[in-house]
Amino acid sequence: MNTPVRLGVLTPSSNTALEPLTAALAALVPGGSAHFARFPVTEIALTERALGQFDDSKILAAAELLADAKVHAIGWSGTSSGWLGFEADRRLVERIHQRTGIAATTAVLALNELLALRGITRLALVTPYTADVQQRIVDNYRSLGIEVVAERHLGIRVNHDFAGVEPERLRTLMHEVAEARPQAITTFCTNLRAAPLAERIEAELGIPLLDTVSTTVWGLLRAAGRDPAAVRGWGQLFAWG
Repeated sequence: MNTPVRLGVLTPSSNTALEPLTAALAALVPGGSAHFARFPVTEIALTERALGQFDDSKILAAAELLADAKVHAIGWSGTSSGWLGFEADRRLVERIHQRTGIAATTAVLALNELLALRGITRLALVTPYTADVQQRIVDNYRSLGIEVVAERHLGIRVNHDFAGVEPERLRTLMHEVAEARPQAITTFCTNLRAAPLAERIEAELGIPLLDTVSTTVWGLLRAAGRDPAAVRGWGQLFAWG
């Protein structure tokens, strides 16, 4: 019998992509399952209202609901610290653990750990965001010593609309940024249908794809004490670390 591993996932309320993708990834792990709790997120922008969506109190309340399901790890499957600053996620995981006693991670902290494991300092960035949000992300990676050598963004701010971006459009953008020869490409948004493209993109470009839905699952499995290498067919990142 496979030992259960229940992955708790904090989800933006208007997101429709990450739940089916995360469930598919979790199902590849013996005994694996994904469990979700939502909190309000409808817009990605730098306005006071939009930034206020990521107030820790709302996220912690959702984390406590996941704790009722006795999940083995809790992950924030969102990329907000890309523009809020990475310290926001570091504080969040500490507070989740203090509040629930459960190990925690985030999409972005897991991504950054993967970048550090591989010594990646040249990164390409593909997002659906607006130019000002994108610039914040670029600046925050520069502070880590990571240069965004190419980027593409789609200028969308309504979170629900991100899932409507066709995967082939994302593939085109990845081919465009690959011309700068980054060490990795990240699709940096958990409401994009990008994760299933990883095997194809890596075969076509010879560059790893670090999608943030996938990085969340990678981080959750490690936090739960399970080997991410159990996930196959979704890109090489699951064999790292």
